[in-house]
Amino acid sequence: MIFIEYPPCGTCRKAKKWLDEKGVSYDSRHIKNDNPSAEEIAAWHKKSGLPLKKFFNTSGRLYQSMNLKDKLPEMSEEEQIALLASDGMLVKRPILLTDSAVLVGFREAEWEKAVAGTV
Repeated sequence: MIFIEYPPCGTCRKAKKWLDEKGVSYDSRHIKNDNPSAEEIAAWHKKSGLPLKKFFNTSGRLYQSMNLKDKLPEMSEEEQIALLASDGMLVKRPILLTDSAVLVGFREAEWEKAVAGTV
């Protein structure tokens, strides 16, 4: 399992604590220092079944300063993926990658289901 996080993020800290308390084994990846590539984002998007918009950190300063709320609807999927790959701070986090799932954001019930049987 890979846990993609931004350590100063409160939700990431909460999710990491939850994983640790559950005894889940994972590799951690700092999203700002090791930004996901366009290929990774495209693969995660496909595997997750989520709309691409769910991968954007809509509450982040960069998203807001770039006025992406208004720009995203006009952009192609390829342009959005390239934009996400340009800066890890645009990507919603935490992300948990398992063999069978890509979870974006921390929702305990979803994560519980995804890690069941892996501990």
